[in-house]
Amino acid sequence: MRQAGPEDAAALSLVANAAFLDTYAMVLSGADLLAHCQKNNAIEVFAAWTRDPNTIVTLAEVEPGGVPIGYAVLTTPDFPIEQQPGDIELRRIYTMKQTHGSGVGPALMTRAAEDAIRLGHRRMLLGVWEHNDRARAFYERNGFRVIGTRRFQVGSEIHEDPVYALTL
Repeated sequence: MRQAGPEDAAALSLVANAAFLDTYAMVLSGADLLAHCQKNNAIEVFAAWTRDPNTIVTLAEVEPGGVPIGYAVLTTPDFPIEQQPGDIELRRIYTMKQTHGSGVGPALMTRAAEDAIRLGHRRMLLGVWEHNDRARAFYERNGFRVIGTRRFQVGSEIHEDPVYALTL
């Protein structure tokens, strides 16, 4: 596990698209899913995040070989809720399905919390698809609690997603 740089943007895009497709292929329309991935998981998106001084992108890899298997993005919050000084958003945290139960997800979460604390943040926020029971259970096991909702659009579909917070 390491902090990613601009040179990792292509690998991040690849694992982001694979994980998003794997997570939502059975519940969202194909056209909406592909359009969302092309827009939000583009190499340029990850390159910009890795250059942003207010964002930390962490890449999880398998050794030997450095194959990307997960990632997390900590950045400036973008939620329609009242924010507090010291808030940071865990915008993304995904792992490949094959890693579920291996400890990669908890390691990414621990690293995100450590990075947030190191940067002086006091609360980590995140949004999750309302029907992603596995992810919601993971966040709740890690101490996150629902504090509001947000509208999240994927193609033509609009979802009312819970917003979670964790005091650091």
